Amino acid sequence: MSDGSPAPDGALTIRARIREASNATFLAELDGESVVYKPVQGEKPLWDFPDGTLAGREVAAFLVSEAFGWGVVPPTWLGDGPFGPGMVQRWQDVDPDQDAVDLVPTEEADAEGSPWLPVLEAIDEHDRPVTLVHEDTAALRRMAVFDVVVNNADRKGGHVLAMPDGHRYGVDHGLAFHVEHKLRSVLWGWIGEPLDADELEGLDRVSEALRGDLGTALEEHLTPAEIDNTRARCAALRAVGVFPPPPGHGPAVPWPLF
Repeated sequence: MSDGSPAPDGALTIRARIREASNATFLAELDGESVVYKPVQGEKPLWDFPDGTLAGREVAAFLVSEAFGWGVVPPTWLGDGPFGPGMVQRWQDVDPDQDAVDLVPTEEADAEGSPWLPVLEAIDEHDRPVTLVHEDTAALRRMAVFDVVVNNADRKGGHVLAMPDGHRYGVDHGLAFHVEHKLRSVLWGWIGEPLDADELEGLDRVSEALRGDLGTALEEHLTPAEIDNTRARCAALRAVGVFPPPPGHGPAVPWPLF
C-alpha cells in the first residue's frame, strides 16, 4: 500500500483502541500494514455538522490533498471493519524527536535566531509566560493553505505529524468543509505573508480539479453547498494571494490546543 494507491481489499483486524480520540478510533491491521479505523457508528452527533459523516469528510480532505499534490493527508478511504463502514487511514510512524508545533517559554520564542513562529502567548499553571509556536517550513505552509481551502475547524498541534524525513502530515479532518467560516488552527504564523509560486500553483490545480473529477468525487461525501463553498474559498485565497488572518469572530484556535 503506497501513497495514492487504491484501497486494499483484505480483512481489517482490530489491534487496539485509541482512547485519546473523542470518537471511536482503533489501531488496526490491513494486508500486513497498520491503519487507523474510525467506524461511522462510533461518531458522536454534532449539531453544527449535521450533514454526512465525519468519515466522509476525512475522505474528502484526502481527495483535496491529492489534488494539491503535496501529500498533506495520508492515504484515506472508506472501508468496512468489525464495527461497520468507516474511515480507514494509513498509520504513520512519527519522529518523537521532532515537534512541528510546540508550547515553549516565551523567552525562548523571542530569542534572536529562534526557528519558531509565534502564534499566541499565555500563562502556564506555574504563572510563567509561554508561547504557542510552530516551525517555519514549506511543509507546514502547505498545510496552512490546505486548511483554508477545506475550512478546517480543528487543526490542533497533535493533528500535525512530524515525519523523520521532514514531511508533515495532517490528520483528523472530520470537522471540515462547513459552509460557514470555521477555520480554527494553530498555524497562524504567516498572516499577511504572500503565497509563493508553489502554493499558488497548488490552488490552481485544486480549482481545476474541482471543476472536473474532484468535484464529482466529492459529491459522495459532501453536500452541493459544501462543494460550492470549497470552490469559493479556493478562488478567494488565490485572488488575495496572502495568508489570511482570523475573521475576527469566534475562536481562532481549537481547544484544547494539543
